[in-house]
Amino acid sequence: MTKNKRVLVSLVSLGTTAMMLGSCGFSVGQKNTWDVTQPLETGVTVEATGEVNVVPDGVQFNFSVFAVEATSKLSSERANLLANRARAALDESGVDKKDIATQSISIYPEYSYSQDGERSLIGFRASQSFAVTLRDTEKAGDVVDAVVSKVGTDLTIDTLTPILLDTADAVEQARENAIKGAKKKAEDYADLLGVKLGAVISVREFSSSAVSPQPWMRADAGIAESTKTVVDLGTQKVSVTVEARWALDD
Repeated sequence: MTKNKRVLVSLVSLGTTAMMLGSCGFSVGQKNTWDVTQPLETGVTVEATGEVNVVPDGVQFNFSVFAVEATSKLSSERANLLANRARAALDESGVDKKDIATQSISIYPEYSYSQDGERSLIGFRASQSFAVTLRDTEKAGDVVDAVVSKVGTDLTIDTLTPILLDTADAVEQARENAIKGAKKKAEDYADLLGVKLGAVISVREFSSSAVSPQPWMRADAGIAESTKTVVDLGTQKVSVTVEARWALDD
């Protein structure tokens, strides 16, 4: 009985030794061969965001025309007439057709309700919505006024928002600012640790974005054009965030 126990212990010890050798990267059963696992790569990883404020180079003009008539046919015809007037105003203002997009067309019955909950059909409401990109920001207010004048009261302005059409230069500058900020952080860490900043190991860009201000319009302060619509462009912030990793040298 004692002999069997000794053999069992020896086998368990041998198995444990093999497992330990395997975890260290040695190949058991092959003469003078082993694979030593490489040490983890040292370095410092930082994140930084670069920002640039730029003046918008476009205006997004979204509006709708609507008509309420006794029948769906009449309301549709009236809405079509108003939509064509809006298109004519945009064309006369020099807006390219490729910058005009129909967003939606709808017709639905409209009711009135009495105090006891009974409803009565008033007629049918037809509407057409448009999204227009205005590339000449100085004339944006004039275009809005032209559409309002041409269509009349059967129009609603949904949004009038300054936008960035060409963001390439702004994104490039924001990216440069982000990289400079990341490198400055990495150098600060190296100084605090008493080591030197080595080569760049990796760089990853998370995102770029433009933050739009709240759109709004105002009347021109000039006496001669006191009723003219003016679009205030303001500025928009373009940001780029990067994650960069540098090696650290002794």
